[in-house]
Amino acid sequence: MFSEVEGVIAVKSGYSGGATINPTYREVCDGRTGHAEVVEITYDAQKVPLALLLVIHLTTHNPTTLNKQGADHGTQYRSIIFYKNDAEKQIAENAIKEVQEAFDDLIVTEVKPIEEFYIAEVSHQEYYKNNPNAGYCQAVIAPKLAKFRMLYQQIKKVN
Repeated sequence: MFSEVEGVIAVKSGYSGGATINPTYREVCDGRTGHAEVVEITYDAQKVPLALLLVIHLTTHNPTTLNKQGADHGTQYRSIIFYKNDAEKQIAENAIKEVQEAFDDLIVTEVKPIEEFYIAEVSHQEYYKNNPNAGYCQAVIAPKLAKFRMLYQQIKKVN
């Protein structure tokens, strides 16, 4: 969904927040690496501010469940925002406060400094675009993408 936002230049799937160097998808899925499944977004801040990207993130998944997203359980599925500096940390904390009022439960999204981002395997890049009929894509990604398109149609790229 982030690749559909005006001002987003690139989106890479990967892993961060754990101890294992150069983890594989299988290792991350085992839940023993400490890494979370994440995306790295390259964007033009003149066209889309970080705060908006974070609000999109927080409103298109469930940031109130600890170590869980849908049927997926484990620390690799935790809600997390990584920041590069104090300014980004403050923007992340402000985004959480802004979005909190839309949720009955407390947002449990972690906010941590980025240490290392490990890019995921090629087969995980643009997964939905390359596998739209896969069961996971139909059951999980398609509804999330539909929600995003409904909530944020005004900031989508013009195709």
